[in-house]
Amino acid sequence: MTIDPLVLLQAYAIGVFPMSDDREADEVYWIEPKRRAIMPLDGFHISHSLAKTIRREQFRVTANRDFGGIVRLCAEAAPDRPSTWINHPIERAYRHLHEIGFAHSVEVWEGEELVGGLYGVALGRAFFGESMVSRRTDASKVALAWLTARMRFGGFTLLDCQFMTDHLRSLGAIEISQRDYLQSLSGVLDGVALGAGRAVLTGGSGIWAELAFSPLAGDPPAAGASPLSPSFTVSGPVSGQDIVQLLTQTS
Repeated sequence: MTIDPLVLLQAYAIGVFPMSDDREADEVYWIEPKRRAIMPLDGFHISHSLAKTIRREQFRVTANRDFGGIVRLCAEAAPDRPSTWINHPIERAYRHLHEIGFAHSVEVWEGEELVGGLYGVALGRAFFGESMVSRRTDASKVALAWLTARMRFGGFTLLDCQFMTDHLRSLGAIEISQRDYLQSLSGVLDGVALGAGRAVLTGGSGIWAELAFSPLAGDPPAAGASPLSPSFTVSGPVSGQDIVQLLTQTS
């Protein structure tokens, strides 16, 4: 099975996303939750211990450095999650979206080992979080904190977390109705020319994603990473101290 990238982007624009029953399943079905979890960008709850972890840069954080590695890590079975909804057609679909500039990842490293992170889709001023993973204490929290701070810097206004969990709620996520979600979505997708057919696939996520997901701290872009303007210079938060300062300005 192949998921057409234009169909996938159009699905996000109407509040729908794909899932599967199992890693080895062939079928993909489309989900439209009655309740949506979102992370208010000015409401991320950063605890003292998490702020300390981020400030001392216990982990190295990168963007779009190893998108394929993050998707594979999210798709792996774990003791607390023996099965996964990320089947092979879904994995291929998001890798393709990454190649054409719409899907992005945040990676968390311990030395040279990938120990956590997240990935999702950027469209207009919305980021649709698909999955996150942690193989070390706080690794996924660090990734989400970095994502939230960089989204604020980049001018995003909606961080979609799909389904509420205790983990997300502890970090400040809230639940809204699908009706309210769709109203919010319509505003942040202004200017996204999904009605232009396949031509939209050549434009990538846009300037908001360039601001939010540019390589950090001199990290060179990985082979196959989404292209950014060679003249683009990062001027937003790139250190742990910067991330914590931005998150605590209003939260």
